[in-house]
Amino acid sequence: MRELSEHNAEAVSKLRRFVWRAVWETVTTALPALLIALFINVFIAEAAVVEDGPSMEPNLYRGYQMMTEKMSYHFHPPHRGDVVIVDPPGGGKSLVKRVVGLPGEVVEVRGGQAWVDGEVIEEPWVTYYGGPDHPPAVVPAGHVFILGDNRGNSHDSRAIGAVPLEAVRGRVWLVYWPPEGIRVEP
Repeated sequence: MRELSEHNAEAVSKLRRFVWRAVWETVTTALPALLIALFINVFIAEAAVVEDGPSMEPNLYRGYQMMTEKMSYHFHPPHRGDVVIVDPPGGGKSLVKRVVGLPGEVVEVRGGQAWVDGEVIEEPWVTYYGGPDHPPAVVPAGHVFILGDNRGNSHDSRAIGAVPLEAVRGRVWLVYWPPEGIRVEP
Protein backbone atom coordinates (compact mmCIF):
# COMPACT_ATOMS: atom_id res chain seq x y z
CA MET A 1 0.00 0.00 0.00
CA ARG A 2 2.85 2.31 0.82
CA GLU A 3 4.35 1.63 -2.65
CA LEU A 4 1.08 2.75 -4.25
CA SER A 5 1.06 5.93 -2.18
CA GLU A 6 4.69 6.73 -3.12
CA HIS A 7 3.86 5.98 -6.77
CA ASN A 8 0.85 8.34 -6.64
CA ALA A 9 2.93 11.06 -5.00
CA GLU A 10 5.59 10.70 -7.68
CA ALA A 11 2.94 10.82 -10.45
CA VAL A 12 1.34 13.91 -8.92
CA SER A 13 4.77 15.54 -8.60
CA LYS A 14 5.54 14.81 -12.29
CA LEU A 15 2.12 16.15 -13.30
CA ARG A 16 2.71 19.36 -11.30
CA ARG A 17 6.14 19.85 -12.92
CA PHE A 18 4.61 19.23 -16.36
CA VAL A 19 1.77 21.72 -15.76
CA TRP A 20 4.19 24.31 -14.30
CA ARG A 21 6.52 23.92 -17.31
CA ALA A 22 3.59 24.24 -19.72
CA VAL A 23 2.31 27.37 -17.97
CA TRP A 24 5.84 28.85 -17.82
CA GLU A 25 6.47 28.14 -21.53
CA THR A 26 3.12 29.66 -22.47
CA VAL A 27 3.68 32.80 -20.41
CA THR A 28 7.27 33.32 -21.55
CA THR A 29 6.23 32.89 -25.18
CA ALA A 30 2.82 34.57 -25.27
CA LEU A 31 3.56 37.57 -23.06
CA PRO A 32 6.52 38.90 -25.09
CA ALA A 33 4.59 38.28 -28.32
CA LEU A 34 1.60 40.16 -26.92
CA LEU A 35 3.77 43.06 -25.76
CA ILE A 36 5.52 43.27 -29.15
CA ALA A 37 2.17 43.23 -30.99
CA LEU A 38 0.80 45.92 -28.67
CA PHE A 39 3.92 48.07 -29.18
CA ILE A 40 3.64 47.73 -32.96
CA ASN A 41 -0.08 48.57 -32.92
CA VAL A 42 0.34 51.62 -30.69
CA PHE A 43 3.53 53.12 -32.13
CA ILE A 44 4.37 51.70 -35.56
CA ALA A 45 1.45 50.34 -37.61
CA GLU A 46 -2.23 49.59 -37.32
CA ALA A 47 -4.81 47.78 -39.37
CA ALA A 48 -7.83 49.87 -40.34
CA VAL A 49 -10.99 49.45 -42.36
CA VAL A 50 -13.10 51.85 -44.40
CA GLU A 51 -16.08 51.84 -42.06
CA ASP A 52 -18.61 54.16 -43.55
CA GLY A 53 -19.73 56.06 -46.58
CA PRO A 54 -18.72 56.53 -50.17
CA SER A 55 -16.39 59.47 -49.57
CA MET A 56 -13.30 57.82 -51.07
CA GLU A 57 -14.98 55.83 -53.87
CA PRO A 58 -13.93 54.50 -56.29
CA ASN A 59 -10.40 54.60 -54.82
CA LEU A 60 -11.47 53.00 -51.52
CA TYR A 61 -14.81 51.31 -50.85
CA ARG A 62 -16.57 50.45 -47.59
CA GLY A 63 -15.00 47.28 -46.20
CA TYR A 64 -11.56 47.81 -47.75
CA GLN A 65 -8.90 46.89 -45.22
CA MET A 66 -5.60 48.67 -45.04
CA MET A 67 -2.43 49.02 -43.02
CA THR A 68 -1.47 52.41 -41.68
CA GLU A 69 1.98 53.44 -40.56
CA LYS A 70 2.37 55.81 -37.63
CA MET A 71 6.08 56.61 -37.62
CA SER A 72 6.72 58.96 -40.55
CA TYR A 73 4.79 61.90 -39.14
CA HIS A 74 7.16 61.94 -36.16
CA PHE A 75 9.93 62.84 -38.62
CA HIS A 76 8.10 64.99 -41.17
CA PRO A 77 4.69 66.60 -41.55
CA PRO A 78 1.99 65.06 -43.74
CA HIS A 79 2.27 65.58 -47.47
CA ARG A 80 -0.48 66.75 -49.78
CA GLY A 81 -2.12 63.66 -51.24
CA ASP A 82 -1.50 61.36 -48.25
CA VAL A 83 -4.47 59.15 -47.38
CA VAL A 84 -4.89 59.25 -43.61
CA ILE A 85 -7.03 57.74 -40.87
CA VAL A 86 -8.45 60.46 -38.62
CA ASP A 87 -10.30 60.35 -35.31
CA PRO A 88 -13.06 62.92 -35.83
CA PRO A 89 -13.60 65.68 -33.27
CA GLY A 90 -16.19 64.63 -30.72
CA GLY A 91 -15.62 60.91 -31.35
CA GLY A 92 -17.44 58.60 -33.73
CA LYS A 93 -16.23 56.38 -36.52
CA SER A 94 -12.75 56.99 -37.89
CA LEU A 95 -12.53 58.90 -41.16
CA VAL A 96 -10.43 57.91 -44.16
CA LYS A 97 -9.55 61.07 -46.09
CA ARG A 98 -6.87 62.68 -48.18
CA VAL A 99 -4.64 65.53 -46.96
CA VAL A 100 -5.17 68.56 -49.20
CA GLY A 101 -4.14 71.55 -47.12
CA LEU A 102 -1.04 71.91 -44.97
CA PRO A 103 -0.34 74.24 -42.01
CA GLY A 104 -0.13 77.90 -42.99
CA GLU A 105 -1.79 77.44 -46.40
CA VAL A 106 -4.99 79.19 -47.42
CA VAL A 107 -7.41 76.49 -48.59
CA GLU A 108 -10.63 77.06 -50.49
CA VAL A 109 -13.03 74.59 -52.11
CA ARG A 110 -15.07 75.69 -55.14
CA GLY A 111 -17.31 73.22 -56.93
CA GLY A 112 -15.43 70.42 -55.22
CA GLN A 113 -12.04 71.59 -56.49
CA ALA A 114 -9.39 72.50 -53.95
CA TRP A 115 -7.53 75.77 -54.22
CA VAL A 116 -4.40 76.38 -52.18
CA ASP A 117 -2.97 79.86 -51.80
CA GLY A 118 -5.22 81.09 -54.61
CA GLU A 119 -4.27 78.40 -57.14
CA VAL A 120 -6.20 75.31 -58.12
CA ILE A 121 -4.15 72.24 -57.22
CA GLU A 122 -3.68 69.17 -59.37
CA GLU A 123 -5.55 66.29 -57.78
CA PRO A 124 -5.31 63.17 -59.93
CA TRP A 125 -6.99 61.17 -57.14
CA VAL A 126 -10.30 63.07 -57.20
CA THR A 127 -12.96 61.00 -58.84
CA TYR A 128 -16.10 63.08 -58.35
CA TYR A 129 -16.22 66.83 -57.76
CA GLY A 130 -19.10 68.55 -56.05
CA GLY A 131 -20.39 69.02 -52.56
CA PRO A 132 -20.39 72.20 -50.55
CA ASP A 133 -17.95 75.01 -51.17
CA HIS A 134 -15.61 76.20 -48.45
CA PRO A 135 -14.48 79.83 -48.20
CA PRO A 136 -10.76 80.62 -48.08
CA ALA A 137 -9.34 79.77 -44.67
CA VAL A 138 -5.84 79.48 -43.26
CA VAL A 139 -4.95 75.99 -42.04
CA PRO A 140 -3.72 76.55 -38.46
CA ALA A 141 -0.30 75.37 -37.32
CA GLY A 142 -0.42 71.73 -36.25
CA HIS A 143 -3.47 71.00 -38.45
CA VAL A 144 -4.29 69.62 -41.90
CA PHE A 145 -7.25 70.15 -44.22
CA ILE A 146 -8.73 66.83 -45.38
CA LEU A 147 -11.15 66.01 -48.18
CA GLY A 148 -12.68 62.84 -49.58
CA ASP A 149 -11.96 61.80 -53.17
CA ASN A 150 -15.71 61.65 -53.85
CA ARG A 151 -16.31 65.28 -52.95
CA GLY A 152 -20.09 65.24 -53.35
CA ASN A 153 -20.43 62.53 -50.68
CA SER A 154 -17.76 63.38 -48.16
CA HIS A 155 -17.91 64.49 -44.53
CA ASP A 156 -14.56 66.25 -44.32
CA SER A 157 -12.86 69.51 -43.35
CA ARG A 158 -15.56 71.49 -45.11
CA ALA A 159 -17.85 70.36 -42.28
CA ILE A 160 -15.51 69.68 -39.35
CA GLY A 161 -12.73 72.18 -40.05
CA ALA A 162 -9.02 71.58 -40.17
CA VAL A 163 -7.98 68.51 -38.20
CA PRO A 164 -5.27 68.61 -35.52
CA LEU A 165 -2.27 66.40 -36.28
CA GLU A 166 -2.90 64.59 -32.98
CA ALA A 167 -6.18 63.30 -34.49
CA VAL A 168 -4.33 61.74 -37.45
CA ARG A 169 -3.80 58.11 -36.44
CA GLY A 170 -1.65 57.18 -39.40
CA ARG A 171 -0.96 57.25 -43.12
CA VAL A 172 -2.41 54.48 -45.25
CA TRP A 173 0.46 52.70 -46.99
CA LEU A 174 -1.06 49.35 -47.97
CA VAL A 175 -4.53 48.25 -49.02
CA TYR A 176 -4.62 44.48 -48.49
CA TRP A 177 -8.29 43.51 -48.79
CA PRO A 178 -10.12 42.72 -51.02
CA PRO A 179 -7.60 40.95 -53.27
CA GLU A 180 -8.57 42.96 -56.35
CA GLY A 181 -7.87 46.19 -54.44
CA ILE A 182 -4.39 45.28 -53.18
CA ARG A 183 -1.93 48.14 -53.66
CA VAL A 184 0.71 50.22 -51.98
CA GLU A 185 -0.21 53.86 -51.51
CA PRO A 186 2.54 56.32 -52.46
